[in-house]
Amino acid sequence: MTAPRLTKPTIAVLEVLLAATDDAPAWGLSICREADLGSGTVYPILDRLLERGWVSSRTEAEPHPGRPARRYYELTGTGRLKAQDALAARRAKRSLRYRLAGGAA
Repeated sequence: MTAPRLTKPTIAVLEVLLAATDDAPAWGLSICREADLGSGTVYPILDRLLERGWVSSRTEAEPHPGRPARRYYELTGTGRLKAQDALAARRAKRSLRYRLAGGAA
């Protein structure tokens, strides 16, 4: 299972998925809103995460009358660990770069 490129949009999507809960699951449009990204950016990222096994999806069992069923996305166990590791490694790398540039003691 290869890691996706951690572009800023991918990071934003992963952060939304990490913050999702059973009470507030992540679904397509909510991910777009929370990540402040368009659907043309979010859905290809979700497709890549699905292909890599980081994310699973399911369709809403009983959609609200008058609207299509929502597709919910959640990190798999492996996906959650990989996302947390990737984001932590990125933060550490950025922190080191900042310190090396003389930003902090």
